[in-house]
Amino acid sequence: MANYPTSFGKEDLLKCARGELFGPGNAQLPAPPMLMMDRITEISGDGGLHGKGHVVAEFDITPDLWFFDCHFPGNPIMPGCLGLDGLWQLTGFNLGWRGWTGRGYALGVGEVKLTGMVRPDRKMLTYKVDFTKAVQTRRLTMGVADGIVEADGEVIYMVKDMKVALSES
Repeated sequence: MANYPTSFGKEDLLKCARGELFGPGNAQLPAPPMLMMDRITEISGDGGLHGKGHVVAEFDITPDLWFFDCHFPGNPIMPGCLGLDGLWQLTGFNLGWRGWTGRGYALGVGEVKLTGMVRPDRKMLTYKVDFTKAVQTRRLTMGVADGIVEADGEVIYMVKDMKVALSES
């Protein structure tokens, strides 16, 4: 494991988006407004439900978030794909946090269940990512994880078998 902290504030996440946290050409988070978290409260390479690593992060919900005005006008809802993207972002962040090199790419997801919605009256999303596999070989760097998104403590999204890879090209 690289020697990074086990929690990160907003400024740290913005450094990652600028390519300053893990170094040029390595895992980056997207910049706002596509950055889907405000802080990472826990991260490990050997914790979580399967002992293969985990990430817990939070995203503050405010009624003025950009997506509420356009999805859907008059019926504001956060697009479910943004919650899924947040889980992918955190999966890739964990790989960079481990000190593994390369740029992150989402490769897919096995199963997605959306059982609730994020409306402007929600206060906070909590992302929980639990790795089932983390592989680094000469030819492949990849994480496979399950994840959930909670809105104010209620599980609203569940995913299985998210895949994110790091690539030098």
